[in-house]
Amino acid sequence: MRILGISCFYHDSAAALVIDGKVTAAVPEERISRIKHDQELPVNAVRFCLEKAGLNINELDYVVFYDKPLTKFDRILTGYMATPIRSCRAFLKAMPVWLRRKLWTDMVIHKELEFDGDILYTSHHLAHAAGAFYCSPFDRAAILTIDGVGEWSTASYGVGENNRISLKAEMRYPHSVGLLYSALTYYLGFQVNSAEYKVMGLAPYGKPEYAELMEKELVTIHDDGSIHLNMDFFRFHYGDTMTGRKLEQLFGRPRRTPESSLESFHNDIAASIQAVTEKIVLKMARHTRKETGCDKLCMAGGVALNCKANGLLLKERIFDDIYVQPASGDAGGAIGAALYVYYKVTGDNKHPHEEFGVGPIFTDDEAGRFIEENNIPIVDISPEKQPEYLAKVIADGHIAAVYQGAMEFGPRALGFRSILADPRDNRMKEKINAAVKYREKFRPFAPVVLEEYMTEFFDCESPSPYMLFNFQVKPDKQPVIPAVTHVDGSSRIQTVTRTQNPVYYDIVAAFHKLTGVPVLLNTSFNLRGHPIVHTPEQAFATFCSGGIDFLLLGRYLIYKQQLPAETVDRFLFEKSLD
Repeated sequence: MRILGISCFYHDSAAALVIDGKVTAAVPEERISRIKHDQELPVNAVRFCLEKAGLNINELDYVVFYDKPLTKFDRILTGYMATPIRSCRAFLKAMPVWLRRKLWTDMVIHKELEFDGDILYTSHHLAHAAGAFYCSPFDRAAILTIDGVGEWSTASYGVGENNRISLKAEMRYPHSVGLLYSALTYYLGFQVNSAEYKVMGLAPYGKPEYAELMEKELVTIHDDGSIHLNMDFFRFHYGDTMTGRKLEQLFGRPRRTPESSLESFHNDIAASIQAVTEKIVLKMARHTRKETGCDKLCMAGGVALNCKANGLLLKERIFDDIYVQPASGDAGGAIGAALYVYYKVTGDNKHPHEEFGVGPIFTDDEAGRFIEENNIPIVDISPEKQPEYLAKVIADGHIAAVYQGAMEFGPRALGFRSILADPRDNRMKEKINAAVKYREKFRPFAPVVLEEYMTEFFDCESPSPYMLFNFQVKPDKQPVIPAVTHVDGSSRIQTVTRTQNPVYYDIVAAFHKLTGVPVLLNTSFNLRGHPIVHTPEQAFATFCSGGIDFLLLGRYLIYKQQLPAETVDRFLFEKSLD
């Protein structure tokens, strides 16, 4: 059984191929197209999935779309009709693309992918639920999905058991935790559907001074975690912006101009919406536990990427164990849609699943050809000694990038496309933000820790291989790893074992042997405004364009100071703002 899942036309489009219940290949379109948060039909991602499996598209049994376009169109029209005068501008902007493309999803797929077979559709939140439960290690678990909006649903809960999923209740548009968070993201001058994580990173710098005002004026939170938004303060249901003048009047400040300086007021707004979101998520989780009786939880949807809320959920011990889909946003819907149809059609028992190894991979031979064609000098050192060498140069203050193995599918870099640095250096956070990533100075960095030492440094009790939970750094270790300790003493940690990623593990282990610290700073291998690198050429260009000293490109080690100036200049690319 060969099933291709597709998500697209809104943000973060992707494709995923499921063969006999196993996710064989998956990639977000942005990684190949180089358009961040690309929303178009993922033609390149589909091509990769098929090539990896050695298939022609018409050898597929089904193509599955992660959404129901007609139902979504009904919701959009209903919203515009409720406010016909105020909606006029947004209506005129939205209708052409709907009438030309989105309403004819099956025709677009048939024509542009040259597919002659059956196209099926799942609902948006069912795709999220399936991606979470079927990828989890659990045979039975509660499921909680929270995002901006799918068709009408903005949150849902239910139960997964063996090969079946049953969603029991939902919250409906316009009342949405994700849209509430995005509205405040917009008010803070950040980009919606892209920079919500910046608000999460900014929150610890402030105090939740406005949380009470938000609950009084913006959102009513019920005991079961459902919410009711006061739509007088929002414009997303009829306009082409998220908020307007009334919200500015409520807070006594205009919307922050993008890229302008951040003040304590903005920090406090971020802290407040984060606190409100955490309160809602905890109430939803408690209600889900009560209604389902399950002691394990699977989560997905864009809000499930809020690692601070996830960490709090773990700490509260509402559930014995929690699995968060690593690609919880819309990209992950491609996996969920394909898996849902597989189990629905076949009735097969639930398969064990592993997220590593499903993305694009370039061989050492391909990396070697790129190096040879461009006369790039390499450090003459055997692959067996590279981890030790990299650990030493990192300990000496250098910054290294690692490009090896299959690309990560979710938004987090997990050591296959990563930038690594010394977590002991208090100046490293400022240095990488300014000279490597070219991004805002408040942005934190995550640690990778050898799994066997995680409890020594962090207040976590179980592995966290996908960077989806925040934990507190133990007080005596905060001075030891200041570069990965956020201002509130927390860290979004990644644990690693040698089975998961041998090269990555060996570098951290060598650093531990050298320094006594089993932790490295890890951030995604990209510059601000650009997707994570895909090809060896993109890896090398990013290496040349940012303040990275060493690059491990497959089995080849490159030192920037050995590069001819003309080679660096030839691969430089323009930095951009996201």
